[in-house]
Amino acid sequence: MTQGARLFAPDGAILRRHRDVLPNGARRAATRLGALILVIGTVAFAVWWLDLGADQLGTGLRQLGKFVALMFPPATGGHLMLFLHAMGETLAIAFLGTLVAATLAFPVSFLAAENTAPSSIVRFLVRRGFDTIRGVDVLIWALVFVGVVGLGPFAGILAIAVSDSGAFGKLFSEAIEEADRKPLEGVLAAGGSKVVAVRFALIPQVLPVLVSQVLYFFESNVRSATIIGIVGAGGIGLQLSEQIRTYDFDQMSFVIIMILVTVAAIDWMSARLRHAVIGPASG
Repeated sequence: MTQGARLFAPDGAILRRHRDVLPNGARRAATRLGALILVIGTVAFAVWWLDLGADQLGTGLRQLGKFVALMFPPATGGHLMLFLHAMGETLAIAFLGTLVAATLAFPVSFLAAENTAPSSIVRFLVRRGFDTIRGVDVLIWALVFVGVVGLGPFAGILAIAVSDSGAFGKLFSEAIEEADRKPLEGVLAAGGSKVVAVRFALIPQVLPVLVSQVLYFFESNVRSATIIGIVGAGGIGLQLSEQIRTYDFDQMSFVIIMILVTVAAIDWMSARLRHAVIGPASG
């Protein structure tokens, strides 16, 4: 063997020593092939189980084409002020629901964070409570509260507030856990109480993150308020449901455009507010 060949020849001892960490090409290829076969088999079983057919797809596409043709040109049908009022109601539902959820979740989230919870038992119970609340979709909460308080925006506010309180509790507690502990320890070392340390060393750190999360959820809840309006929780969703029920597809198209424009405007304003609160993203 030449000197050059010896330089590039594998060392048998090294290969034996590290054979457990070297990638097994054949095994990895077999795993990928098995995963692909499993996915294809699952899709085929789901199609068979749901009795889906190409004829249904073709019929659905033709019907969709008819509906799209009926949606243009968009028209108000003389209900512009009604639509604007309903859109404003949707914004109010999303805003109040998000605000109530954040207000409820903020103090309780300290009980779910590892570095501020009084005990591991309290932390466990509070976290499981948050998981239970956010495990139920906002649409289900809307159906519950429509049955409890009746039709209207109040049911929508309660649905968003309850649903988001679970999500906020989880996100807020995680932000609290990830905060830098040094300022907190500095206040405690200077003789401050734990409440003072949380107020002056912890909250200023996490507040920009919490505000950013609340702004994002407000933007998302505008869409959620539209959906829950369809089940009777008020807002533009109720008007959209009415237009669909009466086959006024041109007015339905106008309502959908209103929703899209509103969500885009809120997204733009939320981005500016997040930029003002947190500052520009670091490269």
